[in-house]
Amino acid sequence: MTDKIKLLAAALMIIAGIAGFYYFADSPSVVRLSSVLVGFAAAVALFWFTQVGKRFFAFSQESVVEARKVVWPTRKETIQTTGVVFAFVIVMALFLWLIDAGLLWAVKLLMGQGT
Repeated sequence: MTDKIKLLAAALMIIAGIAGFYYFADSPSVVRLSSVLVGFAAAVALFWFTQVGKRFFAFSQESVVEARKVVWPTRKETIQTTGVVFAFVIVMALFLWLIDAGLLWAVKLLMGQGT
């Protein structure tokens, strides 16, 4: 139950930060932006102490560990893959253009408008 109250309070802090942005409409942009950032920072700090927040941050840390395990392609592999994709797109565009032109010719022929 306390987690729900903390989550509600965090949401209210974000809403308060956004409301402060509009409340300080005549103030400098720095004050308006600070209002939003303070509300967001307070909400994140409160969210950190909820059970949901702890699970989220643990999940985030595990995601970073998994992302480090990914084998990223080299520059050469990236360029080769991009070239293959471009070539495939060109071949498919030509193929579809030929099919479209053929169907257009057939429809005109069937309707008696062909030459």
